[in-house]
This record gives sequence, structure tokens and C-alpha cells, in this order.
Amino acid sequence: MADEQLFLRSKVIVEPLVDRFFAWPYTIAPVQAAMNLAFLQVPLLESYLQSPQVHVAASNNPELRGGYFINIPEERADEVRDLLAAIKRDRADMLKFAEAVAAGQELLRANATGFDLTPLYPKLPPELGGLVELAYDTDNQAQMRFMEPVVYKSNVYQEARQSVQLSFETGIERPFILSTPRLPSPDVLELDIPFRHPGLAELFKARVKGTTLAHLREALGLDDAQAARLAGMLTDRPSGAADRHIEGGGRIRYFGHACLVLQTPEAAIVTDPFISADSTAGDRYTLDDLPDWIDLVLITHGHQDHIVLETLLQLRGRLGAIVVPRSSRGNLADPSMALMLKNQGFNVIEVDDFDEVEFPGGRVTATPFLGEHCDLDIRAKSTYWAELAGKKVFIGADSSGIDPSLYRYIKGHLGTADIAFLGMECDGAPLTWLYQALLTIPITKKMSNSRKLSGSNAEQAAAIMTELGATEAYVYAMGEEDWLGHVMATTYTEDTYQIKQIEEFLTWCKDRGITAGHLFKQQEWRW
Repeated sequence: MADEQLFLRSKVIVEPLVDRFFAWPYTIAPVQAAMNLAFLQVPLLESYLQSPQVHVAASNNPELRGGYFINIPEERADEVRDLLAAIKRDRADMLKFAEAVAAGQELLRANATGFDLTPLYPKLPPELGGLVELAYDTDNQAQMRFMEPVVYKSNVYQEARQSVQLSFETGIERPFILSTPRLPSPDVLELDIPFRHPGLAELFKARVKGTTLAHLREALGLDDAQAARLAGMLTDRPSGAADRHIEGGGRIRYFGHACLVLQTPEAAIVTDPFISADSTAGDRYTLDDLPDWIDLVLITHGHQDHIVLETLLQLRGRLGAIVVPRSSRGNLADPSMALMLKNQGFNVIEVDDFDEVEFPGGRVTATPFLGEHCDLDIRAKSTYWAELAGKKVFIGADSSGIDPSLYRYIKGHLGTADIAFLGMECDGAPLTWLYQALLTIPITKKMSNSRKLSGSNAEQAAAIMTELGATEAYVYAMGEEDWLGHVMATTYTEDTYQIKQIEEFLTWCKDRGITAGHLFKQQEWRW
């Protein structure tokens, strides 16, 4: 088998981990990773160890789906205890840095009164030395600006945290990624390598191009046991779908959630890739349906369901570039996606509103993204306008229609869209669900619940369509597909507010002769 041409099996999945927690931007980017480790993950592990049975019971309670409970059997509590001890020992620098951030924020609150900030630098915790700048905004509100590129060169960013697990898709929902660490398992291949490791690109290129076990063993640095386990994940037949490419015109395929694949014979664009590996399911497009080469991946924003390392790592060896929105540089809540992805080995193009990126036979324009981030000063978010094969497509993700006049400017600059894709998760999770670890002052539940991760409701979606003038509208990014549960943890019924709002919007579209639909699992458009 060592010299036989082999391919990676369809149902192999990858889980990228940091200190055994599932990796997403706020656990990879160093400043935010330190805060989440110190103020969310360590307390979560400590809570579990105080009462494992409570965590397991809560994890299996449908009413508490998406809550911060660790779903690991009590008999493995000693492994969790070892993980916690290792984090406190090996990540001491990160934990001290997070405490220093909280102390620095308190120093500013107590002493930054509009006067010169220079005297405060010597009073900052030493862990912040050389990594922050103190500054006022024009309303004399003081803040710490993190010199993020420098932080990546400090001991706050530790690649040793990173590892990868490979296993087979079973169809059984995995534990929720924001709460449950992944422990070693007999049926899992553990790779103690960073995400940027070139061997991972070689491995996942084997989905479309034959290679040998000997080559992969060398590329990944595997021992005998690891090589034997990897051998079981390889096959002598490629699994790519016969219709993954097109010979003429244009095509859009909906792969689930916010993932669209836009294709012409010359190019392929993928938005927010989050793709099932279960090619036997028969009710969805999977990794097997992707074209062999992808010119651009478009990332709309940094939430864990839109920038999914689980999928992105599998595309790195067959991808031209990832397009990401520009961050505000140094804001605690707004890490740079470009820096984060570059440090994981990706080719990245960073864009601001109305920046253009060309691809063979077409172009993508970054367009503004309004709302959905709990009113935090987060600027690394973008919708996109794609032009290909004579069509203009608005890719709206979770952007909200709270100020419809914004979309008038988009139409004025780019023309009338043919198709608009809109997110209508209009009653999202509260502020503290995703951002609690970054808040150095406690806030009330009432305040948190007033600031939600919400996209457009029916009225706002209708306002977007009115301004864009599009003749087709499709609601997506709702988290309803069953293979998204470990990331989304959403539960809807026909009476859920979000579903009712979608129905109201679809009725509005029908009354105006606009072709519209509520996307689920898969759909295709050809022209």
C-alpha cells in the first residue's frame, strides 16, 4: 500500500483544537484566546469537575441546548482534571496576560479622565508592556489598543496549543464546540501539529489528487501506529462527484447554512464554507461536490458558524485565496481575521467596503455589513456582491436591514442585484453568550438580552429587497441543517418567531412578484 495511489475517504472529518477545545477565531487570535481561556474555558472545566453529572445532564437537556456545559462522562473526569492542570501549568503566560488585560482596563476606568495618558504606562501590568497603546476617542473615552501583529510574536500566541483530530463522520451529533473539549479516543487519529503544518494541505489535497501513504506519512511525520490508522482513512478510488464542474453558463449551489458555491467553467467561489462530509446522506451537497480548484473563499464575519476551520483546513491545498473583511486594528472585540488566517498558512486578501477582487471571468466587491454583533465595535464584517456569467448576486449573510438606506448606496454603486441571499436569524443569542469572556465589567442580564446576535426580521428583509431591487430572494444562514448541530445548537419549530418571520417575508415577496424561498440542505440555480 505504501506506493499505491490513494485518496482520502469522503467521510473523514477534521476537528482543529486549541488546548483540546474546538478552534474558532476567538480561541486562536492571541488576545481573545487568552481572555476566553482565562475567563470562560478554565472556569468551565472547574465547574465540570465540581459536578460532572450536572454538566452531562444539562448537555442532554434539549431546553439547555447551546449552553456552556461539558458533555464528557463522569468516568473520564480525571482526564478533564489533567487537562485543566496542564492548561494552568503550560499556559500560565496566557492566563497572566488575560488578568493583565482586565487590570489594565480597570486602570483606565479609574484614572483616564481626559488628561494625559503617559503617566499610566508605568502603572500597566508588565505583561502588557510593548503590546498595547492607550488612547482616547474624540469623546474622551479611553481604551487599550492591542498591537495585534506584535502579540502574535509574543509568548501570548502559542502554537503548541494546536492539534488536529481526524475521524469518520458517524451521523451522530458531536458535542457543542463552545463548551466540550475533545479528549483522545481509540477511533480518532491524533496529530500533534499546528494548523499551518504543510502536511495537512498534502493530506486534504488527497480528496481530489492521488497520493501515497508513504508520502503522507513523511509529510505529517507519523509513527507506525498513526500511519496504520491513517491507512484506514484512505481508499484507492476518488470520490469527487461527476458534476462538480460545469462546462458552460453559471451555477450557484447552496451547500447548507451560509455556504454557497458560485461557478462558471473558468472559476469557483465559495462563501462561508461549512460543508458536510457525509456523502452517503443523499440529501445535501458535501465535500465531494466541491470543484477541484477554488479561486476564492469569501468570509463574511468572524462568528464560529461562518469562519469554520473544520472546513477551511480541508481547502487550503486547493484554494487561491481567502477574502476577509478588514478589522478595526487592535480592538479587543475585533481581532484581525487576516492575521489569524495568515498565521494558519492561508493566502489572504483583506478588503474594506467597495474594494474589488477579480477572478477569471468575474469580480467580487465587498459591501457593508450592518448590525448582528450585539452593538459592539466590530468592523471585520462584510457582505459581498459577486458578478459572474452575467448575473449580479448579493451575499448578505447575517447583515441586518435596521437602516435600509445603506442598501440604496450599494445599489447606487453597483446596480441592481439579480439574486439576494439574506440571513433572518432575527432573535439571536444575547451578548454574553459569545462575548462574555471579553467583558471586564459585569453587565446585567437585561442589558445582555437587549443586545442580540440577530439578522433581519421580515420588515428589515423586505426593506433590503426594496432598496436592492432584486427579483429573487432566498433566506439562508438559519442553522437548521442537522449536520450543523455541534456548532449551531439551534432548535426551531413551526411556531418559532424566526420561522414565522420568514413566512411573513416570503408572503411579502409573493405579493410583489419576487421569486423567493427558504433554503434548506441543498438547492441549485443554473443559467
